Amino acid sequence: MKKIITITLLFATSFLLAFHSAPLESAINFLNSLNQNQRTKAQLPFDDVSKSTWHYIPGSMWPRKGVSLADLDGNQKKLLHNLLQNFLSETGYKKTVKIIDLENVLLEQSGNSIRRDPEKYFVAFYGNPKKDSLWSWSFEGHHISLNFTVLNGKTSIAPRFLGANPATIQTGIRKGERTLNREDDLGLKLINSLNKEQREIAIFQKKPFSDIVTGNSIEVQPIKPIGIKFKELKSNQQVILLELLDEYLSTLDIEQAHKRIKKIRSEEIDVLSFGWAGATILGEGHYYRIQGKSFLIEFDNTQNNANHIHTVWRDFDGDFGRDLIIEHYKNSNHHKN
Repeated sequence: MKKIITITLLFATSFLLAFHSAPLESAINFLNSLNQNQRTKAQLPFDDVSKSTWHYIPGSMWPRKGVSLADLDGNQKKLLHNLLQNFLSETGYKKTVKIIDLENVLLEQSGNSIRRDPEKYFVAFYGNPKKDSLWSWSFEGHHISLNFTVLNGKTSIAPRFLGANPATIQTGIRKGERTLNREDDLGLKLINSLNKEQREIAIFQKKPFSDIVTGNSIEVQPIKPIGIKFKELKSNQQVILLELLDEYLSTLDIEQAHKRIKKIRSEEIDVLSFGWAGATILGEGHYYRIQGKSFLIEFDNTQNNANHIHTVWRDFDGDFGRDLIIEHYKNSNHHKN
């Protein structure tokens, strides 16, 4: 119980702190706060294989590189929260913290402190942000995998996995509290706005998948398009789909999110598709995917009696910064020679 109270208070405190440092500065400040042993764990070569080896299962089930929250003191944890806030939007940061806090709920329910530990989240750096133009870092643990690649200040965040168990807390003083509810509610709102003919196109199978189809794949290629196209939706339905896209992009900072939705609207809207599998009511298993030319979104809420959400955003060319890496090698005089 002491751990639960301590972690919760730390998160509550971090919300109140004013963070003004730039992303690069926050990364350097965090790394500079580490002792030699911590830094050896946290900072790895840019081409280390663990950079693209990821998962969303609990830390006790999947060994991860990096330094864990458990390894950090209070000041270092504040600096890590500063880092997350500088690379995510306020919405993205709050979702991340809320998902970590669900480990406390699972710990109270199960009493299994080995599997349910809110301090088994790991941060790892690849390369040196202080001197390298190209570097990356990740923050990962149960139901979180955020992968950042930076090239001369330009940042890519993919894959982005966020999950919630329980999606709705069903007992205790926090009963009714929901996590990732907008991703769920907007998907249901869209599928239930369709008429009979549209639903026959959008719903591609009656039984939902038990998990995201792409799993923890290192690289994802476009899946054969299924479901209903954006142009086949009525104007009010198109608004809902764009609102749903905005919710996934809201994890990014405002500038990145604005650029991406603008690009999707101008270059991908004609091929944008929405496919559904499973029930169309909350509380019964359901799955959907949204696919464009450059990206795939998957959502499932099937496990634990449809009270366990997985969401992921995959970039076909940009996962783990592959597009930025290509740009770096193309434009770098060092690599040209």
